[in-house]
Amino acid sequence: MNDRRLTILQVNDLHGYLEPHPEVFRGSGSFDYRTCGGLARIASIFKRVRAERPGAVLALDNGDTFHGTYVAVQSKGEAMLPLMNALEFDAMTLHWEFAYGPAHVRRLAAALDYPTLAINIYDKASGELVFAPSRVVERAGLRIGIIGIASNIVDKSMPPSFSEGVRFTLGNTELPGHIDRLRSVDKVDLVVVLSHLGFAQDAKLAGEVPGIDALISGHTHNRLYQPVWIGSTPIIQSGCHGSFVGRLDLTVADRKIVDVRHELIRVDEAVEADPEMATRVAETLAPHRAFLDQVVGRVSSPLDRATSLEASMDNVLLDAIAAAAGTRLAFSNGWRYGAPILPGDVTMEQLWNIVPTHPPISTVELTGEELRAMLEANLERTYSPDPYCQMGGFVKRCRGLNMYFKMENPKGHRIEDLLVDGAPVQPGRRYRAAMLGEQGVPAKYGSQRQKLEVDAIESLQQWFAQTDAVSGRRRGTVVAI
Repeated sequence: MNDRRLTILQVNDLHGYLEPHPEVFRGSGSFDYRTCGGLARIASIFKRVRAERPGAVLALDNGDTFHGTYVAVQSKGEAMLPLMNALEFDAMTLHWEFAYGPAHVRRLAAALDYPTLAINIYDKASGELVFAPSRVVERAGLRIGIIGIASNIVDKSMPPSFSEGVRFTLGNTELPGHIDRLRSVDKVDLVVVLSHLGFAQDAKLAGEVPGIDALISGHTHNRLYQPVWIGSTPIIQSGCHGSFVGRLDLTVADRKIVDVRHELIRVDEAVEADPEMATRVAETLAPHRAFLDQVVGRVSSPLDRATSLEASMDNVLLDAIAAAAGTRLAFSNGWRYGAPILPGDVTMEQLWNIVPTHPPISTVELTGEELRAMLEANLERTYSPDPYCQMGGFVKRCRGLNMYFKMENPKGHRIEDLLVDGAPVQPGRRYRAAMLGEQGVPAKYGSQRQKLEVDAIESLQQWFAQTDAVSGRRRGTVVAI
C-alpha cells in the first residue's frame, strides 16, 4: 500500500463559547490573559486545513459542547445546533450535555448532521446502547473506525436528573470487542477512539487496551503541546473553550502509522474570522445581546478558574452566596470551565459564564466529622492514584475554612489540619454553611437543609451591586503541604 496521509482536527470542551473571550496563559510566576476562541475563527481553521488536505480530514468533537454559557443553557443547546452542523464534524461524544436530561440529549443528537457515539451509555429498561458505539468513514483512501466513549461520571457525581433512565460504564471492558469488530468485520485500516473520560483515564485505558491507533481525549482541559505516547498510541487533548484546535497528521502505510505530526493551534487574533460563521454567531446572539451586555459591576483584579485547589473566580462566587445566606462557611463545586474575567466592567453575560448551571442557594448544617469526611472524599475523587477513581473537576471550592493536606497520602488520610475561623474543627460541633445546588454539599452529608429564595446569579448581582470593585484574590484556603 502507498503511504496515506490523514489529518485529524479536534475541538474538546467548547462549553458553549461562541465568541472570542479571555483565556489564561501561564507566565513566569503569574498568569497572562489573551483573547482566544470563537467559532468564526475555528471555522476558518477547518476550512483552511480542508483546502490543504482535500478528502483527507477527520473532524472530531469530544463533547462538553452544548452547555456552559447563557445562550447555550437557555436554549438547552438548540441555538448551537446550526453552528456546530456548519463545522461539519464527523462525530462527537458527550458529558455536560446531560445537564438537560437524557431525553433532550437524544433530541440534540438527532438534530446533528453527524453521529453521537458512546460505547458506555445504556438504557436501564432495555439494556441497549443509547447511542451508536462507532462509525466508519473513508478519508485519504483509508477506512477509519471511530469509537466514542462518553464521560462515565454522569450517574456517579452529578445530579440524578442528568442520568434519569440511563447508566454509564467506564467503557474499558467494552472497548476491545468494538476494536475487534471494526477490524475483523468492517475491515478498517485505523481505529480512532474519541473519549471524554479525561487525560489520566485515557492514558490508563490506552495502556490496557491494544489496537488504538490514535486516542482523541477530552474532559480535563489539558493543553498537550505534543502527543503523549502510551505504547504505540498517541493521545492528544486541546485545552477548552475553543481556545485551541488540535491537529494530528498521520502517515499510514500497510495499516500502520509510520509518522505523526502534531500542532496545538492557538485560536487567536492571528486567525481571521470566517465571515459566514461570524454572521451566524451574531444572529444567534442578537436576541440576547441587550440582556447580556448589561453592566452589573466592576472587578479590580482578574477572575479565573485556572488552579486546582482554589480559584479567584470561585472565591467571588463563594463570597456572594455566603452573603446571601448569612454564613461564614460556603461550598461550591470545583468546576473547571468558565472563561476569565479581566479588570473593568462586568456584564450579565460574564455572571452566567461564572455559574451557567444557575443553581439555587441552600443552607446546611454539618458536623465536624461530616465536614472532614466530605472533604476527604472530594480529595480522593480529585487525586486518586487510580485514574479510574477520579470522578470530578477541581477540588471543592471552600470559604471560611483552611485545609492543609498531603496529596500523596492514602484515601481518607490526606487532611492534616482543618480549621474554621482559625480553630481546629471539632468533631461534635455543628457548622452552618451555604451551598450551591446538589453538588456543593452532597446529600449524604449534613442536615437541616433549607433552600433560599435567592439563586446563584441573583446573589452575584447583589454582591457586585454592593461592592465598588470586586476582588477575587486567592486566599490559601486549601493548601497542599
